[in-house]
Amino acid sequence: MKTINREDLAARLEGRERPILVEALPEKYFRQWHLPNAVNINHDQVRLRAPELLPNKQAAIVVYCASATCQNSHMVANQLEAMGYTDVAVYQGGKAEWEEARLPVATA
Repeated sequence: MKTINREDLAARLEGRERPILVEALPEKYFRQWHLPNAVNINHDQVRLRAPELLPNKQAAIVVYCASATCQNSHMVANQLEAMGYTDVAVYQGGKAEWEEARLPVATA
């Protein structure tokens, strides 16, 4: 499984071809705050929500969750790949690392 670090992710989000961000946590955490323009797909909702929220299976997708120890992002990324998504990466640092770096966040 591909991974992406914070610096590369931040740079790609500033670029022309931005990846789609997927937060792999329950909705209550997503509502508190999330990375800008992210969509929320909890690990138990992938098959239900991905076709609607991620119609392009060739799009660049970056999945993240709470922190480096959180496994939700890996579960979601694995399910997306099994469903035929071709460009999926995990941002392992997740929300903890993003917040620590004082990068922009969004609230619902």
